[in-house]
Amino acid sequence: MHYKNILLALVFMSFLFNCKEEDKLTKDVLIIPQPLEQTINKGEFILNSSTGINYDENFKISAEFLKVFIEEGSNIKLQSNNMISFIKDESLADEGYTLEILPESIIIKAKTDQGAFYAVQSLRQLLPPEFEDGTVEENEIAIPSVTIKDKPQFSYRGMHLDVGRHMFSVDFIKKYIDALAMLKMNTFHWHLTEDQGWRIEIKKYPKLQEIAAFRNETLIGHYSDQPHQFDGKKYGGYYTQGEIKEVVAYAQKRFVTIIPEIELPGHSQAAIAAYPEFGCTGEQVEVATKWGVFEDIYCPKEETFAFLEDVLDEVLALFPSEYIHIGGDEAPKTRWSNCEHCQTLIKKEGLKGEHELQSYFISKIEKYLNSKGRQIIGWDEILEGGLAPNATVMSWRGINGAIEAAKQHHNVIMTPTSHCYFDYYQSENENEPIAIGGFLPLEKVYSFNPIPEELNEEEAKYVLGVQGNIWTEYMKTSEHVEYMAFPRILAMSEVVWSKTENKNYPDFVKRIENFHKRLDALNINYANHLFEIEGELISDESGLSYPLQTLTEGNTIRFTLDGSEPTVYSEAYTKPITITESVSIKASVFNLEEKLGNTFSQDINLHKAVGKTITINKEPHKSYPGSGAKGLVNGISGSDSRYGDKEWLGFWGDDIKITIDLGEETEINSIETRFHNGNGQWIYTPTEIEFEFENETKHLKIPESKENLVDIALDVKIKTKIITLKIANYGIIPKGKQGAGNKAWTFIDEIIVN
Repeated sequence: MHYKNILLALVFMSFLFNCKEEDKLTKDVLIIPQPLEQTINKGEFILNSSTGINYDENFKISAEFLKVFIEEGSNIKLQSNNMISFIKDESLADEGYTLEILPESIIIKAKTDQGAFYAVQSLRQLLPPEFEDGTVEENEIAIPSVTIKDKPQFSYRGMHLDVGRHMFSVDFIKKYIDALAMLKMNTFHWHLTEDQGWRIEIKKYPKLQEIAAFRNETLIGHYSDQPHQFDGKKYGGYYTQGEIKEVVAYAQKRFVTIIPEIELPGHSQAAIAAYPEFGCTGEQVEVATKWGVFEDIYCPKEETFAFLEDVLDEVLALFPSEYIHIGGDEAPKTRWSNCEHCQTLIKKEGLKGEHELQSYFISKIEKYLNSKGRQIIGWDEILEGGLAPNATVMSWRGINGAIEAAKQHHNVIMTPTSHCYFDYYQSENENEPIAIGGFLPLEKVYSFNPIPEELNEEEAKYVLGVQGNIWTEYMKTSEHVEYMAFPRILAMSEVVWSKTENKNYPDFVKRIENFHKRLDALNINYANHLFEIEGELISDESGLSYPLQTLTEGNTIRFTLDGSEPTVYSEAYTKPITITESVSIKASVFNLEEKLGNTFSQDINLHKAVGKTITINKEPHKSYPGSGAKGLVNGISGSDSRYGDKEWLGFWGDDIKITIDLGEETEINSIETRFHNGNGQWIYTPTEIEFEFENETKHLKIPESKENLVDIALDVKIKTKIITLKIANYGIIPKGKQGAGNKAWTFIDEIIVN
């Protein structure tokens, strides 16, 4: 019996040891984006200088990438044997692969070199991050034994970079492309021309380099800051055709297609500054020195089309991509409305106004590019006035453009501001670097489902994929670009590669925490918000409470209620905080020794409407739903700069009616709220609010303001059970204002009743 007990104990200990080893290896298989299928096997493969690699010409790019990665990242030199082998498998999808790591071999199967390249990127993430910067000291590396079967969900997996507002070095562009390739993204949308700068050498038109590539000065601070101030320093530059060829060749070695964007007919003030004859007035203008939308756009005359065809000829010679992006967005029609040539052309072609003239313009360019064997992509404004015959639509103003285009059987790329604009703030921390506005946290990017529910199965096939956009008005340095891109680009990679049903945000967070080490080794500047805390006011039958949560596990939240900084000795959070009065909550994540991450702060104003019943006659826009109607009476005010955060509600073009039921007749003295007024983002303060009580109505006119936030307050002495606010939308934005011709947005914050 004694020996049997010892034997059982040994077996049990062996079982525990094996479980722990398997657990360890499982935790090491933390690949981004999440593979389609992943099975953990027993054992591990030992990579050392006796390891060999075997491949043929079919897999030259992917195999040589792996060989260079291992040999430059460590002291290991690969031999010529088949311990690592590449095998062609015609049954797999073009970008699919299988990766089988066994104790005695690593087998990569793929139909194409591109598929094998993605297998290599998965294998890369199973190697220590020290391979990225060549600091591996060990001569033997254990790789967990795993079988991965994988392929992408979408064929278009893209990231964009605007180099018109701020320009970045060729070395950084290559680094950016490297990051895309590592994450199995296959498209780089290079935004090369803007009102503020022309960034591509066109030999036939040297003034594009001499004049259009440089602006006299640049706006300081935010566009919404008044009055505008400038730095007084000349800024600019351009990529030579030699540099562009170098970058294109570099991207091809990583299976990244570069799609160039040459903006037309709008966002063309820099080009018109160089060649005024291609505008409607012929008058000299300057390269734009601030951000926004400008009235000087290309005039649709034969000389302009000849110029653009010449430009495109040189562009086509540099970029072998099937697609050429022609912009088509934010093209004010003021110049066309007042242009004799344009009005004559409208009549001659039987067009119904300036919007159809834009369609005429786009179609003419598309026909030319089609004649050269290329296709066009344009922002969703190209739908206005009728869509060009073969155009692909990049839907940025929400998803309606995508739905409309897909129902017309046009290809679509999803890139709505709500989930894909990485120039938006990603945290509510006050120390975040300046951004254009809005709020797009990591989880919201991750949550994006690219297929609109309004599309049936056949229509959904026209959704090619998704793209993340980085507009650089407020990003002067490559470090800032990286901070805005990472880790949101990691979430985007999973949106476009991984099956929706396989996505799991808590699991993704664990993989990001692990991935930070690789980003450190790659010298990529990233935002780390994993130790941040979130809270939400809950109202139920037991009263008001405020639960806290954080993304990571294994640490402790500690908090205070008097506005003081929490320390390692502060009260530990174990259950939702009961709210019986106005409080100032501060909380932080701690391990046993120190604080991790930033301090979370939340003031809760327990005014008379908090937790009461509230209804709105219109749903907030899908892109900016906030916390729903209840978020307007939860005692929490939104951020001063992030109009898209969970406390702000956004409505596009709608008059709204808000009704608050206080539950019983209550004496009130004042009602306060505030509106965002970011005209650069087409957000305008309402013109009027009507307050209705049970026996009285009051009107409040709201004067136009240049302030970014507009506070309104109504002083009133009244007893009432019901409060109704009727808020008139600004309407169609008039000529001369940002977003002219479009419906205005209304963004409203907390409604405070005292």
